[in-house]
Amino acid sequence: MSLSVPTVPERRLGAPLFALALLLIGALFLNANVGSNQVLLLIVGAALGLTLYHAAFGFTSAWRVFINERRGAGLRAQMVMLTLAVLLFFPALDAGTLFGQPVKGLVAPAGVSVVFGAFIFGIGMQMGGGCASGTLFTVGGGNARMLVTLLFFIIGSVTATHHVDWWFSLPSFPATSIVQTFGLMPALLVSLVVFALIAWLTVVLERRRHGLLETAPHSEHQGLRRFLRGPWPLLWGAVALALLNYLTLALAGRPWGITSAFALWGAKTLGGLGVDVGSWAFWQVPANAKALASPLWEDVTTVMDIGIVLGALLAAGLAGRFAPNLNIPTRSLVAAVIGGLLLGYGSRLAYGCNIGAYFSGIASGSVHGWLWLIAAYAGNVIGVRIRPFFFEGERRPATLSGC
Repeated sequence: MSLSVPTVPERRLGAPLFALALLLIGALFLNANVGSNQVLLLIVGAALGLTLYHAAFGFTSAWRVFINERRGAGLRAQMVMLTLAVLLFFPALDAGTLFGQPVKGLVAPAGVSVVFGAFIFGIGMQMGGGCASGTLFTVGGGNARMLVTLLFFIIGSVTATHHVDWWFSLPSFPATSIVQTFGLMPALLVSLVVFALIAWLTVVLERRRHGLLETAPHSEHQGLRRFLRGPWPLLWGAVALALLNYLTLALAGRPWGITSAFALWGAKTLGGLGVDVGSWAFWQVPANAKALASPLWEDVTTVMDIGIVLGALLAAGLAGRFAPNLNIPTRSLVAAVIGGLLLGYGSRLAYGCNIGAYFSGIASGSVHGWLWLIAAYAGNVIGVRIRPFFFEGERRPATLSGC
């Protein structure tokens, strides 16, 4: 008689050392060509990637589990993240400065383009297997399928920049910040009440379905060992993401965003192939034109996105779980293509993704962030219904009928 021993991932030093080496090289390069502030933003990006990976803080999976099973731990963690974020952000945005530096939120118009963009982004989350942050940290963690999602995310993003002038001309309300419109304390109170109601609703629905709330999974690691190797409790991830977004606000003068870099990468690629993207209305906006004309390493979002990938690579290596697998089922690959296109196109129409529009938008007090949440959740409901066709493991067995 033999006893089965739980397998523990073998930790190999190659991946974490490679990630640290790339971070060091990147830091030295940025310090020489841009400045120390850009180095700090690279480090913040890496910390975000490590947090996302170790806490498995996936917006896509959290919404899917709640829609399918009414398990709400992931959604409640998001409400904790948003609660801490508005407590930190609203006073700074109301004052207009943070640590003596001018800051502004990610506030955008709320209209038809946001509703449609967020809706198809929500479908794309479930088809592609991740959101914007999820795509980056899973790529860094060694998920080969998500490279396909990322590629078509970029294609969808740059394609949308060719059309957004039409989408943005559709009916919409002007960019509105509840902090500026209602004042600091009313905006805080309303936001905190809504977060509490959403968290309370998830508790009610989970208990109604299961009787008890799901307990957090046990970890064999404790203390510093758990911090380095994971997995982290969701609460750790929620707090860390809010604090790191606040640090981004302090360093960059605006909150964390992800997908504008994808459109920029696609535009520079097309420009290198001879396409005159500079003539498109989107790239004639002064800030976008400046980004298109400047080297990529001067773009804050690009630097932070690369940091996220490297931070996730570091985390996966420390956890002993960096093991890329190129055996991707055909249907899953098709879903990655479709999902990536929807994610990319939708994020540009909606002025952001689950980070730039949802997390940072709501943390900025932007009405469009709340509209994004509602429309994207509706898209996720549709996406969850479509997923079983592309992911064999999620297909429900046929039920026998007495008819």
